[in-house]
Amino acid sequence: MELILVGVDRSEASSRAVRFACSRAKQEEGQVFLVHVIPWSPYSFTTQDEAARRSAAKQTEIDAATEQIVKPMVEYAEELGATIHKAEVRHGDPVDLMIALADSYSVQEIVVGRTGDSRIRRAIFGSLPSHLTYMASVPVTVVP
Repeated sequence: MELILVGVDRSEASSRAVRFACSRAKQEEGQVFLVHVIPWSPYSFTTQDEAARRSAAKQTEIDAATEQIVKPMVEYAEELGATIHKAEVRHGDPVDLMIALADSYSVQEIVVGRTGDSRIRRAIFGSLPSHLTYMASVPVTVVP
């Protein structure tokens, strides 16, 4: 059984990525694993008070992202006839976390939508899809 990890957000490109992954999963009699990553670094410098507030805020962010992003994408994938393996929201570095999830769940492919970052931002930071294609040990499909 093929398992496809799909990075999701609120963008139209993300919806197209879900549609592509669902189509592929149905062809292969596989499943999709939807994940939304909230960028967060454990290496940021904070005071003890900030760390305590951040812990509570993290759960609030997870709840909001689950309701506003992941839940609608799960419903969309189910409408497309896909079998959902899992859907979750995590905090961390999006590239590192998706690669770690792909490795730990024996994912066969990662699918993400191409984002509309500005030229300056791409030049300075690169993009999530390009970092994934360089770092992942499984094929990465970038859906326009």
